[in-house]
Amino acid sequence: MNWTPERLSSLAGKTYAITGGNSGLGLEAAKILTSKGARVVITSRSEAKAQGAIAEIEENHSGADVGHVLLDLADPESVAAAAAAIIEACPKLDAIINNAGVMQPPLRRTEEGFELQMATNHIGHFRLNAALIEHLELSGGRVVSVSSVAHKFGAIDFDDLMSEKSYDATARYSQSKLANIMYAFELQRRLKARGSSVSAIACHPGYAATNLQSTGVGMEGGSGFFKALYKVTNAVMAQSAERGAYPLVLAAAWDEAKPGAYYGPTKMGQARGPVGESFVAKVAMDEDVAGRLWDVTEELAGQFFAD
Repeated sequence: MNWTPERLSSLAGKTYAITGGNSGLGLEAAKILTSKGARVVITSRSEAKAQGAIAEIEENHSGADVGHVLLDLADPESVAAAAAAIIEACPKLDAIINNAGVMQPPLRRTEEGFELQMATNHIGHFRLNAALIEHLELSGGRVVSVSSVAHKFGAIDFDDLMSEKSYDATARYSQSKLANIMYAFELQRRLKARGSSVSAIACHPGYAATNLQSTGVGMEGGSGFFKALYKVTNAVMAQSAERGAYPLVLAAAWDEAKPGAYYGPTKMGQARGPVGESFVAKVAMDEDVAGRLWDVTEELAGQFFAD
């Protein structure tokens, strides 16, 4: 398909929220969406970083309509406050882009005792989306989940979901990215069964050079080994963060995006190349595992739907 943002018509009157919009893919997606006339609200853990991102977005497109909300996905109180702030800032919400994440940090636990990657990448977004789902219903909006080619190497370890027995940073990252795509597919099935006007779409950026590989999107103290490795591979193999953001924008804003689809680069092992419907690993299509993951997540994070 070789999708690019040139396929978008005007997005005037549309509103999008992007988690982790202060840098990397989220920032580039915000630039594209605002350049098409949309209002964008970005989230960030840092006020200073949010303001810096807003300045960059406004520099990219004079007159850009952009705001921000503070959000720490690993903190349930922060998630609840951010959801309320997004609803207040966005009377109409056309999509929430679940973009923020951490990658391969040393073992850390949240205040709830959850392993940080699973807590941030999966559970935090689950909670945020649950708090926003009724608001998204008002405009027939979309829930966009950003996964990764790493989902192909993941497994949902129900016997040790929060790494209480053992921890491998790369395996746990892959687990969280598999959870992202399985969540998107399961959410779409449940939305369809409910006759909801909301749709769920998954996407991935391929291999894009962003600060996720060096800072885990603002999470200090990441592995020095991985930082050094990605400094080399980013220079040799990666595409730009702007191109990596194309699938996010497609999933959130393109009229022809399909509910339940998975968009991303389609060449070089899905690392880069033309953007279209991308490869989904067999493990991600296991509906029984996806249903169990949903149930376990609700046990940990609370009920998703109000009824």
